[in-house]
This record gives sequence, structure tokens and C-alpha cells, in this order.
Amino acid sequence: MIIGYAAGAFDLFHVGHLNILRQAKSRCDYLVAGVVSDERLLLTKGRRPVIPESERLDIVSSIGFVDKAVLDFHHDRLRTWEDVGFDVFFKGDDWKGTQGGKELEELFAVVGVKVEYFPYTVHTSSTKLRVALGQLSPPPIRAQRA
Repeated sequence: MIIGYAAGAFDLFHVGHLNILRQAKSRCDYLVAGVVSDERLLLTKGRRPVIPESERLDIVSSIGFVDKAVLDFHHDRLRTWEDVGFDVFFKGDDWKGTQGGKELEELFAVVGVKVEYFPYTVHTSSTKLRVALGQLSPPPIRAQRA
């Protein structure tokens, strides 16, 4: 049996979150979704989520693709792996080829965990929702490359 792990804030739950969970479940037999804790989000993103962790955990637990939802509070991914025991770690493809993605792949290779990437849903994101709700300023417009 292949156990997969997909972690996320899952704040302001939207179709991008649903897509990640659906795709993850299609590539494993048992899917564990890690809901990143409020404290960890504050440390990594510098802000609290709109929806508190207990409610986000409840929402994600109710998704049919998810076999189990857990609170993800470890900064160290190997500690998460020790607690959950997954074979595949799923991540959005915005990490693929980045320094962080390469480090994640190297870290998990040591324990035999494969990292798989899924397309990032560009038209919908929690950041865009926060901007629309007036909680964040829009990101700067990037110049198009020739």
C-alpha cells in the first residue's frame, strides 16, 4: 500500500486545494492531508490564517479524497515523516526545480520517500482571495520576459 502525504494551510479552501488533494489521492492508496498549524503559519508566513486550525482540519477531514487529516506542526519534515510514515510527499509544482524543492527531494531520498509535484492552480489562490478581501496588497506586476 502506498501512503501519500499532502500538506497545506488549506486556508480559505478553494478549488486549487481540492485539485491537489484529488490528484494526490489518484497517485496513492491512502492519503494523509497535513493541515499546517496556526503557529507554524505565523512563523513561516508572518500572519495567522483566516480560518483557525481546528476548522481547517474539520474541512479537510470532510473531503472524500482524504483518508486521514492531521495537524502539521513540525518544521522538520523528517519529524512529520516519522509521525505519519508516508511513501510519497506531494507538493505544488511552484516548488519544482527551486532550491527548496531540491532540498526537499534530497531530504526525503535518504528515507526512500518520493516527492511528486502537481500543477499549481494559477487562477485561484489563497493569496488572491486575501487580496480580493482587502487583507493583502496586490503583489507587484512582474515584467514579461521576451
